[in-house]
Amino acid sequence: MPVDRRVLVSLAGPTRQAGLVKRVWFVIIVRSARQLIVGKGSVMEFGVQVNVYRTNWDAVKASVDAMEAGDWDSVWFADHFIPPGANHEQEALTAFEGLSAIAFAGGMTKKLRLGNLVLGNTYRNPGLTAKIAGTIDTMSEGRFTLAIGAGWYKREHEAYGWTFPSMKERQDRFEEACEIIRLLVHTEDPVDFNGTYYQIDKARLSPGSYDKPIPIMVGGTGPKRTLRTLAKFGDVMNLDGWAGGGMSLEYYQHKAQILDQHCEDVGRDPAEIRRTLLMPCYLTEDQEMIDRVVKGLGPGTVAGSRQYIVDRIGGFQDAGIAEIMFGGVPSGDVEMLKRFEEQIVSAFR
Repeated sequence: MPVDRRVLVSLAGPTRQAGLVKRVWFVIIVRSARQLIVGKGSVMEFGVQVNVYRTNWDAVKASVDAMEAGDWDSVWFADHFIPPGANHEQEALTAFEGLSAIAFAGGMTKKLRLGNLVLGNTYRNPGLTAKIAGTIDTMSEGRFTLAIGAGWYKREHEAYGWTFPSMKERQDRFEEACEIIRLLVHTEDPVDFNGTYYQIDKARLSPGSYDKPIPIMVGGTGPKRTLRTLAKFGDVMNLDGWAGGGMSLEYYQHKAQILDQHCEDVGRDPAEIRRTLLMPCYLTEDQEMIDRVVKGLGPGTVAGSRQYIVDRIGGFQDAGIAEIMFGGVPSGDVEMLKRFEEQIVSAFR
């Protein structure tokens, strides 16, 4: 059900009556809890993870063009070399390389922030990843977020001849990679690093960050290693609704509490880390479909009516989420993008 909130709004100027200064107050009935927010911090931002596999570039371009023309804040591509879940025959289907594709999208746009959800660390040396990030950030005039995870898709490594280490080694490599990347994007000076897996010798990132350090999103929310790596070296948290844990508010809050504890342990202010969601979202009143996606993706998956979705997003906003990236919008489906923009995004503007 829609939630009514009574919000008292004070006029900026006083009204004089009988020599006394009185303020005029109005009571505004807000049909949706999200239509008017008083005293909140930043406005909720919205992006879309535009699918770049099992599709064609014309469809991807149509989505990016529509978002640039519309009321969207960011566009995100995946980073896979084989479509996830592909069988032998499906491996022949398209999978656009993530960094070159998002760089091209940067040249197509002027306002949209850019990033990948998320890069796989095992695909590239972290110095190379940082170099590409500096190039994209400079060319796009500061619109790039470097989002990276430890890597998980074994078959890609087998297909392309990359080593696929154990989970522990991937996490060890990932922590070293995030430290190197942070060192490079936060300075113009030469950087040395001598780790177990990666070494750099007086490396300079030039071009580097365009105006301020490129934000580093640490992908994943593993409680012991990944969130600790985020606390030490990251700037952005992202809860991935495709990962199977669902998208309940309680699930996010649980992960956020673990992150906050890691921040305390390493001496980091948790407020420095921006909180975001990759939210598979289904705007529908088809109960059969709702039940199916919730069963497949986990408790709290966001599927339902416009009001249900607006209220769910509002709950996340109240919990400190700064940006939501919608997933599940087919590439090239401009009408669906417009529908989300008009029915969901507009409620927070």
